Amino acid sequence: MSTVICGLAVSVDGFITGRGAGPGHGLGDGGVLFDWYGSGDVPSRVFPGFHLSAPSARVFDELASRVGAMLAGHTTYVDSERFAGGSPHPTAPLVVLSRTSFPPANDREIIVSTGIEDAVAEARRLAKGKDVGLMGGVLVTEAIKAGLVDELILHQVPVLLGSGRRFFHELPHHIRLTPLEVVAAPDVTHLRYAIERNGEER
Repeated sequence: MSTVICGLAVSVDGFITGRGAGPGHGLGDGGVLFDWYGSGDVPSRVFPGFHLSAPSARVFDELASRVGAMLAGHTTYVDSERFAGGSPHPTAPLVVLSRTSFPPANDREIIVSTGIEDAVAEARRLAKGKDVGLMGGVLVTEAIKAGLVDELILHQVPVLLGSGRRFFHELPHHIRLTPLEVVAAPDVTHLRYAIERNGEER
């Protein structure tokens, strides 16, 4: 079965966008969170145009190559201008979770309006045994609440944004994490955790 992962760039104070995020301006003033995509000399093997530091290239490409489908929330989808009619991943199809149904931009996109469980199930089907990657703070929080997330990856950028959209929203109880890997790069630290359930890692 597919592993469900979430790997997002995040500020030290917990934001995944800066101020003023909205349609067509998905990162607000938080674009600094993604400077590490182009700050190195090693070309990504998965994402054309990305040039990363050597430590970041190893982590990023290993994670990106695992992904067989993406799942994003409707706000992320709209703010990203519908990913130009495609997907945030160069090869993986996209599932969008929305409260209302609407026509997808093309055959690489599927819209699910019946809840997080159905959206994850559809993404697993499309992933064909590879991993499902989640995008969007509210969506990730809802998936964690539903016990559907296996790994969290924080690409933590050394900046305090002060405001914006948070990575994590309110949870009903503590969620314990098991550290799997910590990789320091020149301008980002990659933190990978397994989510524990009932004292056991998923």
